[in-house]
Amino acid sequence: MERTLKISKIKDGTVIDHIPAGKALKVMTILKMDDRTTNSVSIGIRVPSGKMGQKDVIKIENRDLEKFEVDKISLIAPEASISIVKDYEITEKFSVELPTRLIGTVKCHNTECITNLKEPVSSDFLLISKKPIVIRCNFCERNMNEKEIISSL
Repeated sequence: MERTLKISKIKDGTVIDHIPAGKALKVMTILKMDDRTTNSVSIGIRVPSGKMGQKDVIKIENRDLEKFEVDKISLIAPEASISIVKDYEITEKFSVELPTRLIGTVKCHNTECITNLKEPVSSDFLLISKKPIVIRCNFCERNMNEKEIISSL
């Protein structure tokens, strides 16, 4: 007996697909989606995927993503794809890309970094490595790995 998982289509909004299994809730946190959210949201966690084995999927009705949100998602789910849906049809689809520079996106883990000392300075990181993800603070020159990055988002 074949079983299929069905997550209903959305009329208008955004679909975030190919999220690594188990990371959908972190993506929801990045998007500041909580119990006060009025948009309809469908989440598939650890759904079968031919490409990934298992993956997470998020469908958000009537919501477009900002560039800084896509940049943050790329740090958690560098293989993710984003589809824009209008009247039940995908009108645009693209893969997230790790930006080479992240300004004001990630908080530096160095408590002595100028960006953490109540100065009017935004964090500024350079992408050092894509696999594994490593970024370097342009102020204190501290490297941050994927685990540190995820905890600072």
